[in-house]
Amino acid sequence: MTQVSLSGLKVNVGKYVAMAEDGEEVFITRNGKIVAKIVSAKPDKKAAWETLTQIFSSINLTDEEIERDGEERIAK
Repeated sequence: MTQVSLSGLKVNVGKYVAMAEDGEEVFITRNGKIVAKIVSAKPDKKAAWETLTQIFSSINLTDEEIERDGEERIAK
């Protein structure tokens, strides 16, 4: 985690954007308080996969229910 003042960000914006691209979170401060965060725009595939796995592990549908739901969606 890196913290930089707003004025420091203005002077070295390229440096902090590069840090964010490399996956580091850069927190921007104003008057000593964190007011914003720069993060990579790249999707976090591992976190997304873990979220999807959790969602689908809680669903307990039978094969018949899955097929019926699919047929209902096709019919719409």
